[in-house]
Amino acid sequence: DVAAAPADEVVHRIRITLTSRNVTNLEKVCADLKKASLDQKLHVSGPVRLPTKKLKITTRKAPSGEGTNTWDRFEMRIHKRLIDLHAPSDVVKKVTSIPIEPGVEVDVTINAR
Repeated sequence: DVAAAPADEVVHRIRITLTSRNVTNLEKVCADLKKASLDQKLHVSGPVRLPTKKLKITTRKAPSGEGTNTWDRFEMRIHKRLIDLHAPSDVVKKVTSIPIEPGVEVDVTINAR
């Protein structure tokens, strides 16, 4: 627990932001992070699922512009998750040393209390 931490260590609020196009890889990394944090007996909140960004492009199929007006519609979905931890910074290094799936970007922000 956070209260069990020694008095000389500063407890930080750590926000881990995970971003990916692949939901299954993202959810696996979230589950691994949460499991590792709970094994260290940290206060964890999340993963919070943020709204999915849908990047859309509509383009003509014919490169010359002649012929039937047919269109291709492409979409890329970007999924985002937030996990908040309350822990000393050295413990966070242990927690975030888990293997990260390919295609998942991890951003760690540390704030002092």
